[in-house]
Amino acid sequence: MVNGSAAAAEKIARLHGAPRIWAVASVHGEAAQLQRLHDRIAERIAEGDRIVYLGNYVGHGGAIVETIDELLDFRCRLLARPGGFACDVAYLRGAQEEMWQKLLQLQFAANPGQVLAWMVREGVEATIAAYGGDLRQGFAATRDGPRTITRWTTGLRNAMNALPGHTKLFAGLRHAAVTGEGGLLFVHAGIDPARPLASQGDAFWWGARDILGLARPFAGFRRVIRGFDRQRRGLIECPFAISLDAGAGRGGPLLAAAILPDGAVQEVLQA
Repeated sequence: MVNGSAAAAEKIARLHGAPRIWAVASVHGEAAQLQRLHDRIAERIAEGDRIVYLGNYVGHGGAIVETIDELLDFRCRLLARPGGFACDVAYLRGAQEEMWQKLLQLQFAANPGQVLAWMVREGVEATIAAYGGDLRQGFAATRDGPRTITRWTTGLRNAMNALPGHTKLFAGLRHAAVTGEGGLLFVHAGIDPARPLASQGDAFWWGARDILGLARPFAGFRRVIRGFDRQRRGLIECPFAISLDAGAGRGGPLLAAAILPDGAVQEVLQA
């Protein structure tokens, strides 16, 4: 049995010794933008650099399957380089991926109809459609009961399983990434400064506090870098935090930034 501290550690990606970390903001199913961004990163990435995707690969946009395929393809390209290692690439779980996981277990929800309606308001409909689901059938299933919901969610799961690499990518998502003690912390949307890193839970996705308001370093990290901003304000740098999201999938461009070990932003790319 894995103890609590070990289980928490497995949810954190380690990006030790990197001269730069390329951080990619929320993609939201914009595969064409992601392809262009990957091409620009490929021209610049150097030996030892790491890349961390900050979640929300699915939801909102119209090319969900293509986006996951592009994530998998670019990872293969990076690993094929001389000196490429699996630890060079980290995928964080975003709010959209967390909702997708919960959606596949919708039959266990106390109020499945309400839960599904909330997920739709948050953008999950595009992901349902991408994996062959019919939202109307989903709502009908929530009125019919757990057995019918299970048939509906099983269809979604089977469709995902049929696409090479998709299930493995979703299963391997991390909650955060770190560069080491006193280094950088990469998260999806936020943190709760009152909790230790190992106890953040849903704060990574639904935290009410804006990390841009941090008055001091969190848990000894020089800076916290996030990849989802509901206000889509692009790159914002504060003393102890960086926000990187210009609204891809919601009418804006997709951003990536090369970040140095001290938290300085060296370069910003846009697609």
